[in-house]
Amino acid sequence: MQRRYPRRTVIAATVAALALVATACGGSGDSTTGSGGPVTLSMSAWSLNSTPEFKKLAEAFHSENPDITVEFKEYDATNYDTQLTADLAAGSGPDVFILKNLKNFITYQGGDQLLDVSDVADGLGGGVNGLGNYKVEGATYAVPYRQDSWYLYYNKDLFAKAGVTPPAATWTWADYEKATADLTAGLKAAGSPAKAAYQHVWQSTVQGLALAQTSGADITKGDYGYLKPYYERALKQQQSGAQVDYGTATTNTLQYQAQFGTQQAATMLMGSWYVATLIAQQKKGDAQAFQWGFAPAPQRDASTKDKPVTFGDPTGLGINAGIDGGKTAAAKKFLAFAAGEGGASALASIGITPATLTDKVTQAYFGVQGVPTDELSRFSFGSHDTHAENPVSPMTAALQNILQETHSAIMSGSTPVDEALTKAGARARSEVIEAQ
Repeated sequence: MQRRYPRRTVIAATVAALALVATACGGSGDSTTGSGGPVTLSMSAWSLNSTPEFKKLAEAFHSENPDITVEFKEYDATNYDTQLTADLAAGSGPDVFILKNLKNFITYQGGDQLLDVSDVADGLGGGVNGLGNYKVEGATYAVPYRQDSWYLYYNKDLFAKAGVTPPAATWTWADYEKATADLTAGLKAAGSPAKAAYQHVWQSTVQGLALAQTSGADITKGDYGYLKPYYERALKQQQSGAQVDYGTATTNTLQYQAQFGTQQAATMLMGSWYVATLIAQQKKGDAQAFQWGFAPAPQRDASTKDKPVTFGDPTGLGINAGIDGGKTAAAKKFLAFAAGEGGASALASIGITPATLTDKVTQAYFGVQGVPTDELSRFSFGSHDTHAENPVSPMTAALQNILQETHSAIMSGSTPVDEALTKAGARARSEVIEAQ
């Protein structure tokens, strides 16, 4: 059977000439790529029109490296790992590829698809959030350039229209539920069609926070009872009309950017990457003009109010183990830049939360036109305890696939919560955990 591969959009971003400083790879003195001339690197990407970070990294790298060209191979955002895996297996994968989250890291590493980049990691020094997640048996196989955390985004104008007090840093889930009920009533009374909240269809929107905020929760144990209160809350929000139901969101392929960006919802739980997206879309007119901010994700209780618990995987860069040897030094140079302060400052300048956070990077972040600078947004950015959504384990990908099916069954109403979670645990133990 003929295997089909993804259609690619190749966007050449000319980035600059190679004068490889070996300190970027943990050494000292000058070096070259060994190729004797300009080098072209291919790099995976997705949603280039609405995800500005890839081009920004290339442009910033250009200013420091005069002879390297980066070509983006664009994949479908939803099927990114499936399509990328197919390319890597066929020997046609990009030279540098992005690890969207930690879910499939061990799959790539265990499949010998990632080059050992310990020298790059050693040259970065301390202070790179999430770096340790990419280490296996003492060797590092990727470096993080982004470290997301999930916030509660809120539309200040819709809160004012509904006559509801905006979020506070101390909000618990009980506070959130009361606010969405008040918003639902207030917006209806004001004649607004907006919902109180939008919950996207991803399993992360429920499971990520439940895992992070529940003491002792661990997806590799095969006991998923900790998810119950989070699913009961989400179902209650659907049934009350506070948010669009899961069936409508999936059937109509609703986009979270449009739901919040066109003021269809007053609140939305989403990752920190959305700051940059919303700024760019408001600037281009793809999102409406309104006042907004972000707050910590609601908490189980007040005990974590000083350092709210949330979740978010790092986003990493790895080098294809099958890369042409003449490009390896250039690829390592790019990884060192992307994960270091240079790449971090570039990403912060468009509202992306990088893995490296310094005073300079924080200043760049809040200096971006459009980034909310109110006290609550600043607190949310600088004060949180972020737990990884995906534990680094050979079982993670298979377990998350089971939990994705469980999420769909619960949110669609096809299976009651208790029954679905019991089935998920049984499948996890029999199909994955006991098979190890």
